[in-house]
Amino acid sequence: MLEIRDLHVGYGRTTVLHGVSLSTSDEGVTSVLGHNGAGKSTLLRAVMGLLKPRAGSVLFDGKDITRMQPHDRVRMGIAYVPQGQQSFPYLTTGENLQLVADGRKDGKAAIADVLDLFPALTELLDRRAGLLSGGQRQQLALARALITGPKLLLLDEPTEGIQPSVVQEIEEKIMRLSQSGIDVLLVEQHIGFALRAASTYAVIESGEIVRAGAVEPGADEIIRTAMAV
Repeated sequence: MLEIRDLHVGYGRTTVLHGVSLSTSDEGVTSVLGHNGAGKSTLLRAVMGLLKPRAGSVLFDGKDITRMQPHDRVRMGIAYVPQGQQSFPYLTTGENLQLVADGRKDGKAAIADVLDLFPALTELLDRRAGLLSGGQRQQLALARALITGPKLLLLDEPTEGIQPSVVQEIEEKIMRLSQSGIDVLLVEQHIGFALRAASTYAVIESGEIVRAGAVEPGADEIIRTAMAV
């Protein structure tokens, strides 16, 4: 579904990604692992169109979207949940959801669907997003992305900064989404979850993919060696 070819991306005079090539699995989750500063978040921002590549291309559903604007990528079926449980803090949970749903003909049904997936949000619809816990904000961020009806979901460290009691629930929801037919490109530092969720993986180091393959017996050791964990 997603194909990244020889992608070079940077900020100012600094190049962060050096010729990255990667394809997502049609079987669910592709996990991208690496240490802080390796280029993982930069990769997702480039796929979403928030950063303009210096060279290379991004294809989605066979179409070159390298120069396409982010909102057009959303219409094509790409949704992005950035790091940090982002929301509009002074709006309520319900208003955050409605803001996205207003752009859809089936917005009311889409809200109902995400509340079925994240029932804890139902009791928080009148609470300001800024007053939610980290785990609740992450559920809200995921719900907002899903209202757009994505074919591909880009997730940047979805379990970071979340209380342990909620981490497992977030992981289960992500795996459930992948099993429902949504492809997921998952950026993670935690090898355990990344491998439990994924069918394929890639390890980024200093802006280059140093290892990639199918998640199969022995992949854990290969990844830990590549990351020098």
